[in-house]
Amino acid sequence: MKFITHYYKRLRFSGIKAAILAIVINLFFIPSYTPYEVVSDYIYGIFVNGQRVGTVLNIAEAEVKLREARRLIAATSEELIFVETNLTYEEIEIFPGDDLIDEPGQVLARMTNVLRNNIRETMHRSYTVKINDFMVNLASKEEVTALLQAAIDKYDEEQKFAVRLALDADRELSVLTAEVELREILTAGEALEVTNMEAGIDHVLSGLFASVTPAIEKDFIDYNNGLISINFGDTVEVVEAYLLPEELIDLESAIEEITKEEEKNKVYEVVSGDTLSAISIKTNIPMDRIIELNDSLESERTTIRIGDELIITVPEPEIVIVREEERFIEEYYNEEIIYIPIDEWYTTQTKTIQEPSAGIRNIAAITTYHNNNIVEREILKEEILYQAVPRIVERGTKIPPTYIKPLSGGRLTSGFGRRVAPTRGASTNHRGVDWATPVGTPIVASSGGIVAKAGWGSGYGYVVYINHPDGRQTRYGHLSRVLVTAGQNVSQGQRIALSGNTGISSGPHLHFEILINGVQVNPLRYLN
Repeated sequence: MKFITHYYKRLRFSGIKAAILAIVINLFFIPSYTPYEVVSDYIYGIFVNGQRVGTVLNIAEAEVKLREARRLIAATSEELIFVETNLTYEEIEIFPGDDLIDEPGQVLARMTNVLRNNIRETMHRSYTVKINDFMVNLASKEEVTALLQAAIDKYDEEQKFAVRLALDADRELSVLTAEVELREILTAGEALEVTNMEAGIDHVLSGLFASVTPAIEKDFIDYNNGLISINFGDTVEVVEAYLLPEELIDLESAIEEITKEEEKNKVYEVVSGDTLSAISIKTNIPMDRIIELNDSLESERTTIRIGDELIITVPEPEIVIVREEERFIEEYYNEEIIYIPIDEWYTTQTKTIQEPSAGIRNIAAITTYHNNNIVEREILKEEILYQAVPRIVERGTKIPPTYIKPLSGGRLTSGFGRRVAPTRGASTNHRGVDWATPVGTPIVASSGGIVAKAGWGSGYGYVVYINHPDGRQTRYGHLSRVLVTAGQNVSQGQRIALSGNTGISSGPHLHFEILINGVQVNPLRYLN
């Protein structure tokens, strides 16, 4: 029994010693020990507009590929292309030995296909033409030139002039403008310049001889008879732009828009010698149309003065074409009116003491037009065949009196002209204006003058008439009290009466009239 036990102990001791020995041997003979560890990494799955296009090592590589794909798409067209582009990615964990990276060429090809299928719109290289507030978009420079040429050709029947586009030197940005030149100059180009060039002493001598050569007076047959210059009266700006097809207009429609004439209101300033009939003839506008456009004109007999501004309608296209024509013509002509000043008269008073008669003459002249409207004429040569006789007119120099509203406040209740009679016995053709106002409101003289009547005036009730130095008369009716007497001299703004409700009247008010040459006119047109 002892033997067995002892042997066990010896075995156990020997086992411990063997283990220790093995550890020591490992420490001495194995240089290092690396424990086992699982290693992994990440790549990226790439999506363009939601569609998977492959895997790459990093996002920067995907962005480079996307830029290249966009370049390839843009290279397929000369126009500006808009493509919807949305790059997204997902992280993918990989382990040693995995081979999940796609070929770069495959990723690029897939990206390109996705972008091609997602082209949103193509912006066409186009040209915007701006003339004042008018704008039109055309597809090419050739169409721009054709548009502007059509505007010129409307007034150039012989088509002597041509339009060309050139950079606008006055603009910092690249903006084109339109220039007009003779076709023969544009066709000849530089060859014309070379033909006309003179060098050295020849050039100097030519200039010297030109300065001393006497000018020879032209005969009528020596003048041109036609268009000598034409250009755009408005600034034409042409800018390159990228636009959608639906933003462009076809050339035929653009030409119609730029050349069609539309009526536009203009201001005409009355000059010496003007009458409404003369203005009608000069502007080619019917007299009744001029009267309709201007509230200050009551009828064709309304007085107009130098400096008055009248509204007239003029048919004009969107662009102003300025042209000069040189013509030799035989024409009737009139001499300028001769005015003789009369200091004792008002400027509204005139008297013709010599009637005019037209003369006949030959002239060579340059006439300047804005579209079809004559704006200036320069006579180059004149030959009188039959002398014209001028109109001679005596005209006053004194400034005529002014007229003011004859009361403070008041509500306008009845205007001048046709109306429904407000009360029995009242006129349906109202010859003045009415202001409703309480009884006893002060009434003043509209202008200075001499009282012609002051008292009862039948339908007027209590009334005041005042004669004024310019020959006009004012009347104030339905008064409650008269404060002046006939023959009395009154000044403008002086109190002459109190308002009332006398005579044929529907209520407290002032009835006011202005008469010219004994005829009532609308007072509101003459009050300051």
